[in-house]
Amino acid sequence: MFRKLRRLFVIKTRFEACLIIYALALGACERGMAYVHQFPGYGGKLLFLAATGSVFLAGAKIFDCLRMEQERKASAGE
Repeated sequence: MFRKLRRLFVIKTRFEACLIIYALALGACERGMAYVHQFPGYGGKLLFLAATGSVFLAGAKIFDCLRMEQERKASAGE
């Protein structure tokens, strides 16, 4: 029972990873717009860049981990 439930929260394909990264990007842009309105000027723009830049780092990590898990499965299956 718990194994089936746990499988729902595992990223298995690049498409699923892209969907998650897209959702993170939408949230980061929304948060960044709030920063721009709350802190006008360069401070708000820098916070916007920090919020959206973190999505690039998280996305790269997700893709790297997904590739590593697929390579591990391939080497274990051989």
